[in-house]
Amino acid sequence: MIAICPVFSTALPLRVRRSAQRLTDRRLPARCLAALLLGLLLCGCAMHLVPEGAAVMAPARTAGAFEMPDGTRLPYRVWRPVGRPAAIVLALHGMDDSRDAFAIPGPAFAAAGMEVVAPDQRGFGATKDRGYWPGRRTLVADAREMALLLHAAHPHTKLFLMGESMGAAVLMCLATSADPPPVAGYVLVSPAVWSMAQMNVFERSGLWLMVHTVPGLTVAGGGLHIRASDNIAALRALGADPRTLLATRWDAIDGLVRLMDAAARAAPLLPADTLLLYGGKDELVPKRAMRAVWRALPRRAAGAPGPRIAYYPADYHLMLRDLQRAVPIGDILSWMEDPHAQLPSGAGRAARAWLRGKPVRTGFPGGGIRAMRWGRRTRSSVG
Repeated sequence: MIAICPVFSTALPLRVRRSAQRLTDRRLPARCLAALLLGLLLCGCAMHLVPEGAAVMAPARTAGAFEMPDGTRLPYRVWRPVGRPAAIVLALHGMDDSRDAFAIPGPAFAAAGMEVVAPDQRGFGATKDRGYWPGRRTLVADAREMALLLHAAHPHTKLFLMGESMGAAVLMCLATSADPPPVAGYVLVSPAVWSMAQMNVFERSGLWLMVHTVPGLTVAGGGLHIRASDNIAALRALGADPRTLLATRWDAIDGLVRLMDAAARAAPLLPADTLLLYGGKDELVPKRAMRAVWRALPRRAAGAPGPRIAYYPADYHLMLRDLQRAVPIGDILSWMEDPHAQLPSGAGRAARAWLRGKPVRTGFPGGGIRAMRWGRRTRSSVG
């Protein structure tokens, strides 16, 4: 997720914009501004990134963690169905979040026959270098290794890769890389795609200033009143979760921006087996940024498969935790079962109307998890 903070979330756009506006406010005396900049430069420090190290072992999956070639452990949670899973889902969380991001939707997917494996991405959750940005290439390499391990363990079961916000941006880069893993499809929930091209001069200059003067300074989003979901209980649980990062380093924010930029550039190359979901009440990913990405997607010929888009007018950034999460979850399950069928909720039609700037109704009569034909008895186990 885009620089998530406790309880209500914060967005990088507001962080950068407010910092830049304060530093460039015309009412600030020139001498004060000069003194402030000098102070920032004097207390500045080098960026601290923690990329993947040299390989010391073969990647492996243990009972509670993925082990990467450099020895880094990425703990995970798993939700299992009753009986043999119809598909495996590798689920990647957003910025400052953890494997617990799927504690609410995970059991719903398991009840429909899916096995959901949700790891802590490097630099987040309970990983060794928690709080430090690992770099886009490292995040993508980790996702590839985890997907390959799951494919090797279940070679005859469909494997889907699902990402929320930052996790979706990682998957966009992975899907369009030179060596993507063999998967049945990608599910991109509220993908973080706010590119540099979509930022104004205040946002770009503010980010540059903070990264080049105080990269290790951490910022939190309290007081910005950004709502990531209408599920207040879920937001409170997010803020109280010890695995959630409550403050973000500026060099990590810079890394996120570069990842979002790469994800936006990857849009024209996304494979046909991709589903992108976006909520009309998303206050973290700007609407102009999402429209730009959707318009850049490969065009679908008549009757030919291609990336699918889904728009939910009443949903927020964390739509899989929203109060009406059954609607997008049901659409995802339906798409996994048949990528060519219409989404039960009508979110596909809503997406096309929204993209053309036409009015979109705020409710859906159909859809939901009960619409699935391969639903099973509910049983989820958490590892």
